[in-house]
Amino acid sequence: MRRRLINSTLAVVLIVIAVFGVSLFIVETRTITSSARDRLESDVARVLADVESRIAADEPVTEQKLRASAPADRFVLIEQPGVPTVELGERPEGDVMSAEQTGVHGETVTVQQPSSVVSNEIGRMLTIILVVSLLAVVAAALLAVRQARRVAAPLTDLAETAERLGSGDPRPRHRRYGVAELDRVADVLDASAERIARMLTAERRLAADASHQLRTPLTALSMRLEEIMATEDRDTVKEEAAIGLAQVERLTDVVQRLLTNSRDPRLGSAVGFDLDEVVVQQVEEWRPAYRSAGRPIVHSGKPGLRAVGTPGAVSQVLACLVENSLMHGAGTVALRTRTTGNQVVVEVTDDGPGVATELGARVFERTVSGRNSTGLGLAVARDLAEADGGRLELLQQRPPVFALFLSREAEQASDAS
Repeated sequence: MRRRLINSTLAVVLIVIAVFGVSLFIVETRTITSSARDRLESDVARVLADVESRIAADEPVTEQKLRASAPADRFVLIEQPGVPTVELGERPEGDVMSAEQTGVHGETVTVQQPSSVVSNEIGRMLTIILVVSLLAVVAAALLAVRQARRVAAPLTDLAETAERLGSGDPRPRHRRYGVAELDRVADVLDASAERIARMLTAERRLAADASHQLRTPLTALSMRLEEIMATEDRDTVKEEAAIGLAQVERLTDVVQRLLTNSRDPRLGSAVGFDLDEVVVQQVEEWRPAYRSAGRPIVHSGKPGLRAVGTPGAVSQVLACLVENSLMHGAGTVALRTRTTGNQVVVEVTDDGPGVATELGARVFERTVSGRNSTGLGLAVARDLAEADGGRLELLQQRPPVFALFLSREAEQASDAS
Protein backbone atom coordinates (compact mmCIF):
# COMPACT_ATOMS: atom_id res chain seq x y z
CA MET A 1 0.00 0.00 0.00
CA ARG A 2 2.82 2.36 0.84
CA ARG A 3 4.33 1.86 -2.61
CA ARG A 4 0.97 2.48 -4.30
CA LEU A 5 0.49 5.72 -2.38
CA ILE A 6 3.96 6.94 -3.33
CA ASN A 7 3.55 5.93 -6.98
CA SER A 8 0.12 7.55 -7.29
CA THR A 9 1.32 10.79 -5.70
CA LEU A 10 4.37 10.96 -7.96
CA ALA A 11 2.26 10.16 -11.02
CA VAL A 12 -0.06 13.07 -10.25
CA VAL A 13 2.89 15.43 -9.68
CA LEU A 14 4.60 14.34 -12.90
CA ILE A 15 1.42 14.86 -14.92
CA VAL A 16 0.98 18.35 -13.45
CA ILE A 17 4.62 19.21 -14.12
CA ALA A 18 4.40 17.90 -17.68
CA VAL A 19 1.26 19.89 -18.46
CA PHE A 20 2.36 23.14 -16.89
CA GLY A 21 6.05 22.71 -17.79
CA VAL A 22 5.38 22.25 -21.50
CA SER A 23 2.91 25.12 -21.51
CA LEU A 24 5.39 27.35 -19.69
CA PHE A 25 8.18 26.37 -22.09
CA ILE A 26 6.09 27.24 -25.16
CA VAL A 27 4.97 30.56 -23.72
CA GLU A 28 8.47 31.53 -22.55
CA THR A 29 10.03 30.55 -25.89
CA ARG A 30 7.65 32.81 -27.73
CA THR A 31 8.24 35.58 -25.22
CA ILE A 32 12.03 35.36 -25.54
CA THR A 33 11.87 35.32 -29.35
CA SER A 34 9.49 38.26 -29.45
CA SER A 35 11.64 40.23 -26.99
CA ALA A 36 14.73 39.61 -29.12
CA ARG A 37 12.93 40.89 -32.25
CA ASP A 38 11.66 43.93 -30.35
CA ARG A 39 15.19 44.76 -29.20
CA LEU A 40 16.48 44.49 -32.77
CA GLU A 41 13.72 46.80 -34.03
CA SER A 42 14.56 49.26 -31.23
CA ASP A 43 18.27 49.20 -32.12
CA VAL A 44 17.52 49.75 -35.80
CA ALA A 45 15.29 52.74 -35.06
CA ARG A 46 17.88 54.31 -32.76
CA VAL A 47 20.74 53.92 -35.30
CA LEU A 48 18.53 55.17 -38.17
CA ALA A 49 17.59 58.28 -36.19
CA ASP A 50 21.27 59.01 -35.57
CA VAL A 51 22.10 58.53 -39.27
CA GLU A 52 19.27 60.80 -40.44
CA SER A 53 20.27 63.53 -38.01
CA ARG A 54 23.83 63.47 -39.30
CA ILE A 55 22.74 63.51 -42.95
CA ALA A 56 20.48 66.46 -42.26
CA ALA A 57 23.44 68.30 -40.66
CA ASP A 58 25.69 67.47 -43.61
CA GLU A 59 27.94 65.46 -41.30
CA PRO A 60 29.72 62.39 -42.63
CA VAL A 61 28.29 59.03 -41.53
CA THR A 62 31.33 57.07 -40.35
CA GLU A 63 31.97 54.11 -38.12
CA GLN A 64 33.57 56.25 -35.41
CA LYS A 65 30.64 58.72 -35.24
CA LEU A 66 27.96 55.96 -35.05
CA ARG A 67 29.70 53.79 -32.46
CA ALA A 68 27.87 55.56 -29.62
CA SER A 69 24.38 54.80 -30.94
CA ALA A 70 25.09 51.38 -32.40
CA PRO A 71 24.75 48.34 -30.09
CA ALA A 72 28.14 46.86 -29.29
CA ASP A 73 26.99 43.21 -29.31
CA ARG A 74 25.29 43.30 -32.72
CA PHE A 75 26.29 43.73 -36.33
CA VAL A 76 25.12 47.02 -37.92
CA LEU A 77 25.09 47.66 -41.68
CA ILE A 78 24.42 51.20 -43.05
CA GLU A 79 23.87 51.64 -46.78
CA GLN A 80 23.53 55.07 -48.51
CA PRO A 81 23.09 55.89 -52.22
CA GLY A 82 26.44 56.90 -53.67
CA VAL A 83 28.27 56.46 -50.34
CA PRO A 84 30.43 53.53 -49.21
CA THR A 85 28.73 51.04 -46.93
CA VAL A 86 29.41 51.42 -43.21
CA GLU A 87 29.71 48.29 -41.02
CA LEU A 88 29.90 48.18 -37.21
CA GLY A 89 30.65 45.00 -35.29
CA GLU A 90 31.43 41.50 -36.48
CA ARG A 91 29.22 39.97 -39.12
CA PRO A 92 27.54 36.85 -37.61
CA GLU A 93 27.78 33.47 -39.27
CA GLY A 94 25.11 30.89 -39.66
CA ASP A 95 21.50 31.57 -38.73
CA VAL A 96 20.86 35.17 -37.84
CA MET A 97 18.01 37.36 -36.70
CA SER A 98 17.84 40.76 -38.38
CA ALA A 99 15.81 43.94 -38.50
CA GLU A 100 15.91 46.50 -41.30
CA GLN A 101 14.54 50.05 -41.79
CA THR A 102 14.91 52.67 -44.60
CA GLY A 103 15.19 56.41 -43.90
CA VAL A 104 13.80 59.42 -45.73
CA HIS A 105 17.11 60.06 -47.52
CA GLY A 106 17.22 56.57 -48.99
CA GLU A 107 19.61 55.17 -46.40
CA THR A 108 19.05 51.62 -45.09
CA VAL A 109 20.02 50.41 -41.63
CA THR A 110 20.24 46.68 -40.87
CA VAL A 111 20.95 45.19 -37.41
CA GLN A 112 21.74 41.47 -37.05
CA GLN A 113 22.53 39.06 -34.20
CA PRO A 114 23.18 35.31 -34.16
CA SER A 115 20.14 33.10 -33.58
CA SER A 116 22.23 31.27 -30.96
CA VAL A 117 21.72 34.20 -28.57
CA VAL A 118 18.00 33.46 -28.45
CA SER A 119 18.66 29.72 -28.37
CA ASN A 120 20.98 30.11 -25.40
CA GLU A 121 18.41 32.17 -23.50
CA ILE A 122 15.74 29.57 -24.26
CA GLY A 123 18.15 26.85 -23.04
CA ARG A 124 18.73 28.71 -19.75
CA MET A 125 14.99 29.08 -19.31
CA LEU A 126 14.50 25.36 -20.00
CA THR A 127 17.24 24.51 -17.48
CA ILE A 128 15.47 26.58 -14.82
CA ILE A 129 12.16 24.84 -15.57
CA LEU A 130 13.80 21.41 -15.35
CA VAL A 131 15.55 22.24 -12.06
CA VAL A 132 12.33 23.58 -10.53
CA SER A 133 10.46 20.49 -11.79
CA LEU A 134 13.11 18.23 -10.32
CA LEU A 135 12.88 20.00 -6.98
CA ALA A 136 9.10 19.69 -7.15
CA VAL A 137 9.40 15.95 -7.83
CA VAL A 138 11.83 15.50 -4.93
CA ALA A 139 9.56 17.49 -2.59
CA ALA A 140 6.55 15.48 -3.79
CA ALA A 141 8.44 12.23 -3.24
CA LEU A 142 9.37 13.22 0.31
CA LEU A 143 5.81 14.30 1.02
CA ALA A 144 4.47 11.09 -0.52
CA VAL A 145 6.77 8.97 1.65
CA ARG A 146 5.71 10.91 4.75
CA GLN A 147 2.01 10.61 3.92
CA ALA A 148 2.41 6.93 3.03
CA ARG A 149 4.02 6.28 6.39
CA ARG A 150 1.34 8.28 8.15
CA VAL A 151 -1.38 6.20 6.52
CA ALA A 152 0.30 2.81 6.13
CA ALA A 153 1.82 2.63 9.64
CA PRO A 154 -1.55 3.07 11.40
CA LEU A 155 -3.14 0.51 9.07
CA THR A 156 -0.37 -1.94 9.92
CA ASP A 157 -0.91 -1.19 13.61
CA LEU A 158 -4.67 -1.69 13.27
CA ALA A 159 -4.06 -4.98 11.47
CA GLU A 160 -1.86 -6.11 14.37
CA THR A 161 -4.61 -5.09 16.81
CA ALA A 162 -7.18 -7.11 14.88
CA GLU A 163 -4.78 -10.07 14.79
CA ARG A 164 -4.31 -9.80 18.57
CA LEU A 165 -8.07 -9.84 19.03
CA GLY A 166 -8.33 -12.91 16.85
CA SER A 167 -5.58 -14.66 18.80
CA GLY A 168 -7.39 -14.15 22.11
CA ASP A 169 -5.67 -11.04 23.49
CA PRO A 170 -8.55 -8.58 24.01
CA ARG A 171 -6.58 -5.77 25.64
CA PRO A 172 -7.50 -2.42 24.03
CA ARG A 173 -4.50 -0.40 22.84
CA HIS A 174 -6.10 3.08 22.96
CA ARG A 175 -3.89 4.38 20.15
CA ARG A 176 -4.97 7.25 17.91
CA TYR A 177 -3.31 8.48 14.72
CA GLY A 178 -4.65 11.95 13.96
CA VAL A 179 -6.64 10.71 10.95
CA ALA A 180 -10.39 10.79 11.53
CA GLU A 181 -11.18 7.64 9.55
CA LEU A 182 -8.36 5.62 11.11
CA ASP A 183 -9.25 6.88 14.60
CA ARG A 184 -12.83 5.71 13.98
CA VAL A 185 -11.57 2.21 13.13
CA ALA A 186 -9.38 2.28 16.26
CA ASP A 187 -12.41 3.27 18.36
CA VAL A 188 -14.42 0.35 16.98
CA LEU A 189 -11.56 -2.11 17.59
CA ASP A 190 -11.07 -0.86 21.16
CA ALA A 191 -14.81 -1.13 21.85
CA SER A 192 -14.80 -4.67 20.42
CA ALA A 193 -11.77 -5.54 22.54
CA GLU A 194 -13.54 -4.32 25.68
CA ARG A 195 -16.67 -6.32 24.83
CA ILE A 196 -14.61 -9.45 24.15
CA ALA A 197 -12.72 -8.92 27.42
CA ARG A 198 -15.99 -8.65 29.33
CA MET A 199 -17.29 -11.80 27.64
CA LEU A 200 -14.11 -13.75 28.42
CA THR A 201 -14.16 -12.48 32.01
CA ALA A 202 -17.77 -13.57 32.37
CA GLU A 203 -16.99 -17.01 30.94
CA ARG A 204 -13.97 -17.49 33.21
CA ARG A 205 -15.97 -16.25 36.18
CA LEU A 206 -18.77 -18.67 35.35
CA ALA A 207 -16.30 -21.56 35.12
CA ALA A 208 -14.67 -20.63 38.44
CA ASP A 209 -18.01 -20.11 40.18
CA ALA A 210 -19.48 -23.32 38.84
CA SER A 211 -16.44 -25.40 39.83
CA HIS A 212 -16.45 -23.90 43.32
CA GLN A 213 -20.20 -24.20 43.89
CA LEU A 214 -20.46 -27.73 42.55
CA ARG A 215 -17.39 -29.18 44.27
CA THR A 216 -18.88 -29.76 47.73
CA PRO A 217 -22.38 -30.92 46.61
CA LEU A 218 -20.85 -33.38 44.17
CA THR A 219 -18.60 -34.71 46.91
CA ALA A 220 -21.61 -35.19 49.19
CA LEU A 221 -23.54 -36.85 46.37
CA SER A 222 -20.68 -39.23 45.66
CA MET A 223 -20.57 -40.15 49.37
CA ARG A 224 -24.28 -41.00 49.31
CA LEU A 225 -23.80 -43.11 46.20
CA GLU A 226 -20.99 -44.93 47.98
CA GLU A 227 -23.36 -45.57 50.91
CA ILE A 228 -25.96 -46.93 48.50
CA MET A 229 -23.38 -49.28 47.03
CA ALA A 230 -22.22 -50.40 50.46
CA THR A 231 -25.66 -51.22 51.92
CA GLU A 232 -28.08 -54.00 51.17
CA ASP A 233 -30.96 -52.48 53.10
CA ARG A 234 -33.64 -51.57 50.60
CA ASP A 235 -35.13 -48.86 52.80
CA THR A 236 -31.72 -47.24 53.27
CA VAL A 237 -31.14 -47.35 49.53
CA LYS A 238 -34.46 -45.62 48.89
CA GLU A 239 -33.80 -42.99 51.54
CA GLU A 240 -30.28 -42.21 50.29
CA ALA A 241 -31.46 -42.22 46.66
CA ALA A 242 -34.22 -39.74 47.50
CA ILE A 243 -31.74 -37.48 49.25
CA GLY A 244 -29.32 -37.80 46.33
CA LEU A 245 -32.10 -36.96 43.85
CA ALA A 246 -32.96 -33.86 45.86
CA GLN A 247 -29.30 -32.84 45.77
CA VAL A 248 -29.20 -33.32 41.99
CA GLU A 249 -32.27 -31.09 41.62
CA ARG A 250 -30.61 -28.41 43.77
CA LEU A 251 -27.43 -28.68 41.71
CA THR A 252 -29.47 -28.25 38.54
CA ASP A 253 -31.06 -25.16 40.00
CA VAL A 254 -27.65 -23.77 41.02
CA VAL A 255 -26.21 -24.33 37.56
CA GLN A 256 -29.22 -22.63 36.00
CA ARG A 257 -28.84 -19.68 38.35
CA LEU A 258 -25.12 -19.36 37.62
CA LEU A 259 -25.84 -19.34 33.89
CA THR A 260 -28.58 -16.74 34.35
CA ASN A 261 -26.34 -14.50 36.43
CA SER A 262 -23.50 -14.78 33.90
CA ARG A 263 -25.80 -13.49 31.15
CA ASP A 264 -27.75 -10.85 33.10
CA PRO A 265 -27.58 -10.54 36.88
CA ARG A 266 -30.87 -8.61 36.86
CA LEU A 267 -32.87 -11.63 35.70
CA GLY A 268 -34.31 -13.71 38.51
CA SER A 269 -36.86 -16.41 39.31
CA ALA A 270 -37.62 -15.58 42.94
CA VAL A 271 -40.68 -17.25 44.50
CA GLY A 272 -42.12 -17.54 47.97
CA PHE A 273 -40.75 -20.53 49.92
CA ASP A 274 -40.56 -22.00 53.40
CA LEU A 275 -37.32 -20.78 54.94
CA ASP A 276 -37.36 -23.39 57.73
CA GLU A 277 -37.40 -26.18 55.14
CA VAL A 278 -34.23 -24.86 53.47
CA VAL A 279 -32.46 -24.32 56.82
CA VAL A 280 -33.37 -27.78 58.15
CA GLN A 281 -32.33 -29.37 54.86
CA GLN A 282 -28.88 -27.75 55.09
CA VAL A 283 -28.47 -28.74 58.74
CA GLU A 284 -29.36 -32.34 57.99
CA GLU A 285 -27.16 -32.45 54.90
CA TRP A 286 -24.11 -31.12 56.73
CA ARG A 287 -24.67 -32.99 60.01
CA PRO A 288 -22.65 -36.08 58.94
CA ALA A 289 -19.66 -33.92 58.01
CA TYR A 290 -19.83 -32.08 61.33
CA ARG A 291 -20.29 -35.34 63.21
CA SER A 292 -17.11 -36.62 61.57
CA ALA A 293 -15.32 -33.45 62.69
CA GLY A 294 -16.65 -33.86 66.25
CA ARG A 295 -18.60 -30.63 66.11
CA PRO A 296 -22.32 -29.92 66.54
CA ILE A 297 -24.51 -27.98 64.11
CA VAL A 298 -27.82 -26.60 65.38
CA HIS A 299 -30.59 -24.27 64.26
CA SER A 300 -33.00 -22.06 66.15
CA GLY A 301 -35.11 -18.95 65.76
CA LYS A 302 -38.61 -17.97 64.77
CA PRO A 303 -40.42 -20.84 63.02
CA GLY A 304 -42.77 -20.67 60.07
CA LEU A 305 -40.99 -17.88 58.20
CA ARG A 306 -41.50 -17.56 54.47
CA ALA A 307 -39.09 -15.65 52.24
CA VAL A 308 -38.97 -14.55 48.61
CA GLY A 309 -36.10 -15.94 46.62
CA THR A 310 -34.82 -19.02 44.82
CA PRO A 311 -34.65 -22.00 47.21
CA GLY A 312 -31.71 -23.55 45.37
CA ALA A 313 -29.72 -20.30 45.46
CA VAL A 314 -30.52 -19.75 49.16
CA SER A 315 -29.42 -23.32 49.86
CA GLN A 316 -26.11 -22.67 48.12
CA VAL A 317 -25.56 -19.45 50.08
CA LEU A 318 -26.20 -21.24 53.38
CA ALA A 319 -24.08 -24.19 52.24
CA CYS A 320 -21.19 -21.81 51.56
CA LEU A 321 -21.49 -20.26 55.03
CA VAL A 322 -21.78 -23.65 56.75
CA GLU A 323 -18.84 -25.04 54.75
CA ASN A 324 -16.68 -22.03 55.70
CA SER A 325 -17.56 -22.59 59.36
CA LEU A 326 -16.59 -26.25 59.01
CA MET A 327 -13.28 -25.45 57.31
CA HIS A 328 -12.21 -22.28 59.11
CA GLY A 329 -14.32 -22.10 62.27
CA ALA A 330 -14.51 -24.00 65.54
CA GLY A 331 -17.05 -25.19 68.08
CA THR A 332 -20.78 -25.20 67.53
CA VAL A 333 -22.19 -23.86 64.30
CA ALA A 334 -25.57 -22.23 64.75
CA LEU A 335 -28.13 -21.19 62.16
CA ARG A 336 -30.73 -18.75 63.55
CA THR A 337 -33.74 -17.27 61.75
CA ARG A 338 -35.36 -13.97 62.68
CA THR A 339 -37.21 -11.04 61.17
CA THR A 340 -36.36 -7.37 60.85
CA GLY A 341 -38.91 -5.06 59.29
CA ASN A 342 -40.16 -6.62 56.07
CA GLN A 343 -37.15 -8.92 55.79
CA VAL A 344 -36.23 -12.34 57.13
CA VAL A 345 -32.67 -13.02 58.26
CA VAL A 346 -30.67 -16.22 58.54
CA GLU A 347 -27.58 -15.84 60.72
CA VAL A 348 -24.71 -18.34 60.66
CA THR A 349 -22.15 -18.20 63.48
CA ASP A 350 -19.54 -20.35 65.16
CA ASP A 351 -17.00 -20.16 67.99
CA GLY A 352 -13.93 -19.82 65.77
CA PRO A 353 -11.39 -16.98 65.48
CA GLY A 354 -13.58 -15.16 62.95
CA VAL A 355 -12.53 -12.79 60.20
CA ALA A 356 -9.20 -10.99 60.39
CA THR A 357 -9.44 -7.31 61.26
CA GLU A 358 -7.61 -6.22 58.11
CA LEU A 359 -10.11 -8.05 55.90
CA GLY A 360 -13.45 -6.88 57.23
CA ALA A 361 -16.01 -6.43 54.46
CA ARG A 362 -13.32 -7.24 51.87
CA VAL A 363 -13.89 -10.89 52.69
CA PHE A 364 -16.65 -10.82 50.04
CA GLU A 365 -14.23 -9.75 47.30
CA ARG A 366 -13.01 -12.33 44.84
CA THR A 367 -9.54 -13.77 45.49
CA VAL A 368 -9.57 -12.26 49.00
CA SER A 369 -9.08 -14.98 51.61
CA GLY A 370 -7.46 -15.18 54.99
CA ARG A 371 -7.25 -18.98 55.11
CA ASN A 372 -5.35 -19.93 51.93
CA SER A 373 -8.57 -20.77 50.08
CA THR A 374 -9.71 -19.65 46.63
CA GLY A 375 -11.60 -16.63 47.93
CA LEU A 376 -14.53 -17.39 45.58
CA GLY A 377 -17.09 -18.87 47.95
CA LEU A 378 -18.34 -15.76 49.73
CA ALA A 379 -18.15 -13.70 46.53
CA VAL A 380 -20.34 -16.18 44.66
CA ALA A 381 -22.68 -16.45 47.65
CA ARG A 382 -23.15 -12.69 47.71
CA ASP A 383 -23.87 -12.68 43.94
CA LEU A 384 -26.49 -15.39 44.39
CA ALA A 385 -28.11 -13.48 47.26
CA GLU A 386 -28.20 -10.20 45.33
CA ALA A 387 -29.68 -11.94 42.29
CA ASP A 388 -32.74 -12.71 44.46
CA GLY A 389 -32.96 -9.14 45.72
CA GLY A 390 -31.32 -10.01 49.03
CA ARG A 391 -27.94 -9.31 50.52
CA LEU A 392 -25.22 -11.13 52.40
CA GLU A 393 -23.38 -9.24 55.14
CA LEU A 394 -20.77 -9.75 57.82
CA LEU A 395 -22.46 -8.50 61.01
CA GLN A 396 -19.63 -9.38 63.39
CA GLN A 397 -16.02 -10.36 62.84
CA ARG A 398 -15.20 -12.11 66.15
CA PRO A 399 -16.90 -14.46 66.68
CA PRO A 400 -18.03 -14.43 63.07
CA VAL A 401 -21.69 -13.70 62.33
CA PHE A 402 -22.77 -13.81 58.69
CA ALA A 403 -26.34 -12.81 57.87
CA LEU A 404 -28.43 -13.51 54.78
CA PHE A 405 -31.21 -10.92 54.34
CA LEU A 406 -34.18 -11.87 52.15
CA SER A 407 -37.48 -10.17 51.40
CA ARG A 408 -40.34 -11.44 53.48
CA GLU A 409 -43.32 -12.88 51.62
CA ALA A 410 -45.97 -10.17 51.24
CA GLU A 411 -48.92 -12.09 52.74
CA GLN A 412 -46.93 -13.14 55.80
CA ALA A 413 -45.57 -9.61 56.26
CA SER A 414 -49.14 -8.26 56.18
CA ASP A 415 -50.31 -10.82 58.76
CA ALA A 416 -47.40 -9.99 61.06
CA SER A 417 -48.19 -6.28 60.92
